[in-house]
Amino acid sequence: MNEPALIEIDQMTKIYQMGHVEVKALDGISLNVLGGEFLAIMGPSGSGKSTLMNILGCLDRPTSGCYRLAGEDVSRMSREQLAHIRNQKIGFVFQSYNLLAQATALQNVLMPIIYRRNGDLPTKERVELAHNALLSVGLVDRDEHKPTEMSGGQQQRVAIARALVNSPALILADEPTGNLDSRSGLEIMEILQNLHTQGRTIVMITHDARNAAFAGRVIQLKDGRINGDNNHDAISPSDLVGGAA
Repeated sequence: MNEPALIEIDQMTKIYQMGHVEVKALDGISLNVLGGEFLAIMGPSGSGKSTLMNILGCLDRPTSGCYRLAGEDVSRMSREQLAHIRNQKIGFVFQSYNLLAQATALQNVLMPIIYRRNGDLPTKERVELAHNALLSVGLVDRDEHKPTEMSGGQQQRVAIARALVNSPALILADEPTGNLDSRSGLEIMEILQNLHTQGRTIVMITHDARNAAFAGRVIQLKDGRINGDNNHDAISPSDLVGGAA
């Protein structure tokens, strides 16, 4: 049985005003993403990838069209409402990790829980949730380490744990291996794929065709429009290990 659509986009446009010139970053995009899908978004610079990701992440609103996330129309929500949706329903993984430099791994993962607005959790439960999130991405005995004391791959694991800690409906990953070497990047893709097999919905922006191959579905953007939408059998990290340098 197919999962219901988690993301429903209908005729979405995004227009930026640059002086007297209108720039159409998104031009009538329609897209459904089912719960449990792993979708990769690709396209050249200026294709609309970042604009689409910002709208999917409720960091921006479309100029026209509809965006429904988990059945809620978020297209015209206020900034406060969008902030609530981001905290409750979306986990973000960025290329640059976006960790607090002076905070420990545990403290970084705790941040979304602290800002959660659905009731206060006892401190012990908060810490346990954050600790378990770190364990789920393979970080053992790193709770008290600061970002400067960890490798890039470990920092990205912390970022993924932070994205998971509130059990979001959607994980958005923006070039998640962009700052990593090949081996660390492969480990991060394995984590994302494992999360997908556990039923998580993941949307990932990537310029790397190898990373896109881990997703079961790839859309290509060009000039603000969907130029291709293909399902395929996703590869596994083990498929590449033998050929990795």
